[in-house]
This record gives sequence, structure tokens and C-alpha cells, in this order.
Amino acid sequence: MGKTKKRKKEKTKKKHPNKIQSPFILKKILLLISLLFFSKAITQESTASKQVTTFTLEAPQLKSSKKVWVYLPKDYTISTKRYPVIYMHDGQNLFDSKTAAYGEWNVDETLDSINAQVIVIGIEHGGDKRIAELTPYPNPKYGGGKADDYLAFIVKTLKPKVDAAYRTKTNAKNTCIMGSSLGGLVSFYAALKYPEVFGKVGCFSPSFWFSRNDLNGLMAKTETFKTKVYFLCGDNEGDADVIPDLEAVEHWVNTKRCECKKLNKKVIVKGGQHNEKLWRESFKKAYLWLF
Repeated sequence: MGKTKKRKKEKTKKKHPNKIQSPFILKKILLLISLLFFSKAITQESTASKQVTTFTLEAPQLKSSKKVWVYLPKDYTISTKRYPVIYMHDGQNLFDSKTAAYGEWNVDETLDSINAQVIVIGIEHGGDKRIAELTPYPNPKYGGGKADDYLAFIVKTLKPKVDAAYRTKTNAKNTCIMGSSLGGLVSFYAALKYPEVFGKVGCFSPSFWFSRNDLNGLMAKTETFKTKVYFLCGDNEGDADVIPDLEAVEHWVNTKRCECKKLNKKVIVKGGQHNEKLWRESFKKAYLWLF
């Protein structure tokens, strides 16, 4: 992975249990995940299973087109039933080592191994536009803030096409959105922005630091929150903010409903680092809990 600059702490305000805590000036997460994501994978044979196909779709909200990966359950072609759907970001890294520069999630192999009854839609990240697409508010240093357009593409263009082309269960209870790092941030934001669409969220190593104050403001205006959320991070991600940020958001979620409903789960993996290995090894448990 590329080298990162040494980070300096900035002065922080007094901590509050309902607020995500103050940021560091420089962030290893952004440098490792967002910038290095753009490199091409080494040429090799595809490792995607036969249930994985792709198509390209115009994204008018983004003024671009998107490659989309589709995973279908093993029994899809011999069944007439409908399936829940998981929408996942950074589609290059989900199914195929050929397109994953730093290792894939093995989503297809994992789901095949447990005969999972779910459709997965992987959405291509935007290359040098990834930061903009996956962040709801601009960061003073890194820019961004175009997630509303990205989510509008998913909700208004991609999901209708998926629901028309495949046998899906279309309601929020059966629609999940999942991602890691900035993908974890935008997945949680999607639950706030479109609660009627996304009833489940997989929030891995979320980069809440990117727009902490704006996200706090949105949460403060949110009166109800019914989404089922699986929070996950490692305790060795190279960023001291990850766990406090995650726990602050979890605390807010718990103020919106009784913990007795068990609609959210927090997992902190000992030794877990901010990489595909952590997310790959955690995906199965997250899926099984969410569904």
C-alpha cells in the first residue's frame, strides 16, 4: 500500500456521548482506500462464480455510466420465488480478483457456501470520482459531497431496473445497502435519506470522520430510525477515530428505539485492519445476522 503522511492531532472539544468525536487533520483511511482504489488489478483469470454477470447502465444523475455486477443464488434459474437484494459499493472488489486491486471480498463464494437466498448488486466505484460519490457532505480538505446524486442513481435508476429484470422482494425489509470505509459512511447515510427504500445496512469501518458535524446535524433532525444495522470495525485500523465514531453513531441509534428490539449489532474485531481481509472475513456473519 502507498505511504501516508504522519498525522497531527488538532485540538478537540469536550466529548459528548451523543456526538461523533473531533477529527484528525490527515486520515490514513482516505489515502489507503480512496486513492489506491484507482489502480488496476494485475491481469489474471477471473475468479467470479458462474452466478455473477455484469451489465452497464447509464447514470444520468452522475452524468456517466456504471458497470454493475449481479450475483444470483444457485437455485435462481430453477426457482420461481423472489429474493431480497443487497446493494453494495465498490463492485470491483466484491466478486473477482481480476478487478480487485487489493483482494476481493469473495462475496459469491461465501454466499454459495451457505446456499444464501439473496441477490447482490455490486456498483462500480467512480475511480477519481469515488470520494465525491460516496460522501454526503464536502470535507474542507478532500472535497466530495455528491452522495445525493449517487444514491438517487441507485434508488431511481438502478433499483427499478433490477426489480424489473430479476425476481426481487422490493420492500425496505428486503432491501439492504452495504459497504466499507466511505462505502460504510454512504450506506448509513442512505438509511437516513431513504428509510422507505433501505431497511437493512451493513456498515463496515465507516469513515464517519469525513463529514462528522454535518452528519451529526442530520441525525439531530431525524425523529425516527427503524433500520436494522450491522456495525463493524477493527481495533487496529490505523485511525483512532474509527471506534469512538462508530460507538457515537450506535449510541444515537439506541436513543431512537429500545435496545430490546435488537435491531443493531456492533462488532469490533481484535487485530482487524482497514482492508479487504477484515471485510471479507466478516461478510458471512454480517449477512447471516441481517437476514
